[in-house]
Amino acid sequence: MNTAPLPSVLACGAWLKNAACLLVDGRPLWSAVHGDLSDPAACAALDTWVQALLAGHGAPIAAVAHDLHPDFFSTQLAVRLAAALGVPAIGVQHHHAHIAAVVAEHGIEGPVIGLALDGVGLGTDGQAWGGELLWMHGAQWQRLAHLMPLALPGGDRAAREPWRMAASALHAMGRGEQIASRFAPQVGEAVASGVQQMLVKNLNCPTTSSTGRWFDAAAGALGLSVRQTDEAQAAIALEAAATRWLAQHPDTAALPGAMIDPHNRLDLRGLLPALFDATAEGVDAAAAGFHLALADALADWATQAAHERGSRDVCLGGGCFFNRILRERVTLRLQAASLRVHRPLDKGCGDAGLALGQAWVAAQQLAVIAPQEQTTKETEPCV
Repeated sequence: MNTAPLPSVLACGAWLKNAACLLVDGRPLWSAVHGDLSDPAACAALDTWVQALLAGHGAPIAAVAHDLHPDFFSTQLAVRLAAALGVPAIGVQHHHAHIAAVVAEHGIEGPVIGLALDGVGLGTDGQAWGGELLWMHGAQWQRLAHLMPLALPGGDRAAREPWRMAASALHAMGRGEQIASRFAPQVGEAVASGVQQMLVKNLNCPTTSSTGRWFDAAAGALGLSVRQTDEAQAAIALEAAATRWLAQHPDTAALPGAMIDPHNRLDLRGLLPALFDATAEGVDAAAAGFHLALADALADWATQAAHERGSRDVCLGGGCFFNRILRERVTLRLQAASLRVHRPLDKGCGDAGLALGQAWVAAQQLAVIAPQEQTTKETEPCV
């Protein structure tokens, strides 16, 4: 890792729970948390705050960092600011930034393995990511693997209607013919049959590796959530059910069936039959077993990567780690494998702290480029 002082970088943050960060000498200077950028008032607040951060800093900055998604207001603001300041605008992949924020906050040197688990972030391949196993060392990073993707029937609408993700999971299990009969009582025969046909014909069904959508699928399978009006409502209901059960049955075993496939993807389809087939009295127990199985599989996945890559440090990032069962179980399993586990401190594991990771990545990239440019200049022949 480059040990030279890091250049100053402004980062404009994410879409949800937006906050900007100015990294100066490796120290973050934060804006307020503005909320989601679907709100024009939050966009205006972000614009005002980045100007205040720049004015308060005084010295010039070297770059403006932003998310890869081109339609985010924060991305567009970063590009405009960079052009006005005559500095580069540097895009940083969402989950890379989550892990980088942990590395920056803890001052970790050397390679790390990252588990970045959340609802969605645009990947470098243009797909929706959210269940990512990463390797990172300074300015270098690599996506090692991801959760088995699920289809999003109806696109973004599937993120608001967990029953659609449960339908997608049924289809992925090879039980798609059950979709209409299972979900018609909740959403109507026409809608349920329509989603079934969308999945069969792969119409308006983009895929995602999102952990959040797997939580939605599990909650939908157990009948805990059909539609959600608030972010992570289904996942919270699933965690609440698991918590109720584990409080009375702490020795509950994880569900069997999670596996790492030949492409190193974590495949959770084997956990689903126990959810779809659970009785009303077995919902809480199935929710608990799902949580434990997911946590154990994630920990084993990361442990294997750490051993293969020669790293002792694992960083946990992304909003799914607000889930206490998942967070604590993964941490304990990793520590039992003699690995050091690091989590975000100041801003929590969600998107409110993402700008620090964006700024740190951009600064690392610039710190690598600058010595290379200087070396090139020094070795150019005199004429």
